[in-house]
Amino acid sequence: MTGTSTGAGATTGGRTGTRDPGGPLGILLALATLAAGAALVVAPLHARGIAAVTGVGLILLGIALVRRRDRRAGPRAAGAALARAAGALIALFGLVVALWPSAGAPWIAFLIGVAIVLHGALAIVQAFLPRGMRPEAAGEEPAGTDQRITAVIAGLAGIVFGALTFVWPVLTLTTFRYAVGVWLVFHGLRGLLAPLLARTSRRAHRRGTGFGAGTGNSGAAEPAHRRRLPRWARTVGAVAALAVAAAFAWGSGAVLGGAPLPQPGAFYAEPAQLPDEPGRLLRAEALSEGVPEGAEAWRILYTTTHPDGSPAVSSGTVLAPRERGDDPLPLLTVAHGTTGVVGKCAPSLSATPFVDGAGTAMAELVTEHGWVAVTSDYVGLGTSGTHPYLVGDAEARNVLDASRAVQRFSEIATTTETVVWGHSQGGQAALWTGQIAADYAPELEIRGVAAFAPAADLFGLAEADKDSAAGKTVSAYIASTWDRLYPELELEQQLTPGSQGGVERIRNLCFNGSDALGAILYGTQVPNQVFPDRLLDGAFGERLQAQAPTGPWPAPVFVAQGLADPLVRPAMQRDWVTGRCSAGEPIEFRTYPGLSHNTLVAADSPLTPEIVRWTLDRWQGKDAASNCDDLPDATAD
Repeated sequence: MTGTSTGAGATTGGRTGTRDPGGPLGILLALATLAAGAALVVAPLHARGIAAVTGVGLILLGIALVRRRDRRAGPRAAGAALARAAGALIALFGLVVALWPSAGAPWIAFLIGVAIVLHGALAIVQAFLPRGMRPEAAGEEPAGTDQRITAVIAGLAGIVFGALTFVWPVLTLTTFRYAVGVWLVFHGLRGLLAPLLARTSRRAHRRGTGFGAGTGNSGAAEPAHRRRLPRWARTVGAVAALAVAAAFAWGSGAVLGGAPLPQPGAFYAEPAQLPDEPGRLLRAEALSEGVPEGAEAWRILYTTTHPDGSPAVSSGTVLAPRERGDDPLPLLTVAHGTTGVVGKCAPSLSATPFVDGAGTAMAELVTEHGWVAVTSDYVGLGTSGTHPYLVGDAEARNVLDASRAVQRFSEIATTTETVVWGHSQGGQAALWTGQIAADYAPELEIRGVAAFAPAADLFGLAEADKDSAAGKTVSAYIASTWDRLYPELELEQQLTPGSQGGVERIRNLCFNGSDALGAILYGTQVPNQVFPDRLLDGAFGERLQAQAPTGPWPAPVFVAQGLADPLVRPAMQRDWVTGRCSAGEPIEFRTYPGLSHNTLVAADSPLTPEIVRWTLDRWQGKDAASNCDDLPDATAD
């Protein structure tokens, strides 16, 4: 009698009053969730479409949680209320994302991330609730220890993945959309299969206990291994999801955390009594790391000037042949490319201080042709003060003062004649060095100026590269330094909304070594251009235009440009050269098909032997070629 009574009243496994999450509406919700996830994975959606579909998927998940309730009073109803509250929040976040897909990547990613974290946290909390408080769907067996562990693992995977969307707001709407899609597909399939598995479990339970069979033992219980298979599949899936999320988190931390670079020590400290005379050598110490074979090197500290003309100190490096006589050696003055804008980014602090720009060509000149190379770190890199990033006149003074300081270095003797090189930022600095040398450092004689992919048209670069990752990184460096150099511009207060956080993160990363990847990746996560167009049309744009070197130059000028350069655009460089040629400045302009911004100055670049030959020709007083009348084509590859 008791068994019959229990069987009649336990059609849902002994939990009367629970609402079965299946039924037509439950199936429709599961199918819609599955469709939303599939759309994120396979459909060609634009950013707003991705946001809208993701929002719909979150709404569906939230509704599914809200429907999981228990009509009975008591602890189980309290657990169901927690699920309903979480489901309502998730649905609300999804509604905002779906109705406002143009809110911008950071806000959308934040809402998506919070919803995913909340969903994962709910799974963990419910796993630790006492059995009497867990809101189980009708027909489900009470969750065992293995299922609770699975729920915790899956919940942790959701929390980690949700947190990653905060770090990668733009990738959330481009690359991470696939992971979100798979997540929605999983929950959609779970919603479809749960009622089926529950019914199968009930039938097996009845056969094994006689409920509804009349004989009590006429049916055989379902084998235990068949019941375990779905559980093990869920556990394996949860562990795999957590492993993938953890790998992404570790990789994100490794890349975005930056490399542990050495900080400037006592050598870089400004003396208590700073001489007013620029170009004075203050101290020097030998370098051993990263020095080419057959050469020796030193780190130097010397006086120079800030952009406003006030006294400053800068550091740099000197590279000389190990075997040298008493005669003065030819001097190569090198302006380095972008390495960052904070002290730790000084090339003289790097484990590889002589690889920047055309490093192989420089080492060849030193070790095979007996030259001395001097490089300025620029003010603010290594030393105190704000780095005058892409401020041509200020960089040029730092470069010229390094060449002055090496004249007073007792370890070597150099000529006052010099050839100037520079790549990228250094290319702009090299052109400015030649332009102001006669007025600022008349004791130095410039024999030639070579600029490799120079940032000669800064205004054009700001306009052309405003949407690229590298362009946003450069813009972040400009914003964080020019805001201090030119406070009247109030740059950081006028940046495009949503870009301020990325600018601050990029500012503290160097643009060399493994830090460079982090800086570029942070650039990808700045959702919009850093500088709004209205800034380019005002005083800031005028400042950018003023950084274009125009000459005149006291010596031959050589400009090299890779045709596959995504940062300094080939056509833009040719336009700048055309303008200088039209103004009467003879320039030799060479283009290199297939070479990018960095491969242009790589060891195997055809530029390497050419620039060595060109420099030796300048020293020997040979006539320099100018192809202003027949400039090469600069169509990008």
